[in-house]
Amino acid sequence: MHTGRFAKWTRRFEDERERRLAQGDPDWGRSATLHPAVRAGIQRFQVGEDGDGANLVGKADQAGDADYAQAVRLFITEEQNHARLLARLLASGGIPTLTGHWSDTVFVRLRRLMGLRMELLVLMIAEVVALRYYRALRDGTDDALTTEVAGRILSDEQRHVPFHCERLHASLAELSRVVRRPVMDLWRLLLLAVSLVVAADHGPALRRLGIGRLRFVADVMVSSHTVVSAVLVPRPDAWTSAD
Repeated sequence: MHTGRFAKWTRRFEDERERRLAQGDPDWGRSATLHPAVRAGIQRFQVGEDGDGANLVGKADQAGDADYAQAVRLFITEEQNHARLLARLLASGGIPTLTGHWSDTVFVRLRRLMGLRMELLVLMIAEVVALRYYRALRDGTDDALTTEVAGRILSDEQRHVPFHCERLHASLAELSRVVRRPVMDLWRLLLLAVSLVVAADHGPALRRLGIGRLRFVADVMVSSHTVVSAVLVPRPDAWTSAD
């Protein structure tokens, strides 16, 4: 992999950091009104967004591209900001955060099994699922503060996916051509399994947000086609997510 190709991502993350600082936080003086099912879903996603990212940073450092390693650090900062925003959203409604959730524990353990490639493949499952969830949360709630928070996080996630696609493309290019497609086919199968679990776990919340379990899974799997194409073909910026 040519060093320096991720300098553009470092600049994008830095530009977004400056924009975020200029924009400031949502008006936390507004009290969030959350349905119990939606509240429970936000609590679980808040746990998943939290974490120091030390394992991913270590693997990024070992990859030997300083620009990529810096971009990963900025990505993790954005994820931590998501956790903070969700925690503040819950607090505005008088709702505590969770100390942990089994789904997050499973993802963390899977991500740490092997090297950077495996870490990113598992991370991408979470990112693609999150895209659909935050879109549903943004569009399906009648609470203005929740809509704003979900919209901010969704905007970030729409940048995260092509970032990871570009690194995965470089990583899979190190493999034989005949195994690249099977790797991504297996990734889609794992994504399907996770989507079904998330749909079952968040079913009441999804219904409250106007999207059923099957629609949620179907939408996630449709978006996965573009992700796979962006990973296998050197056109990661072709990724687009429905607004």
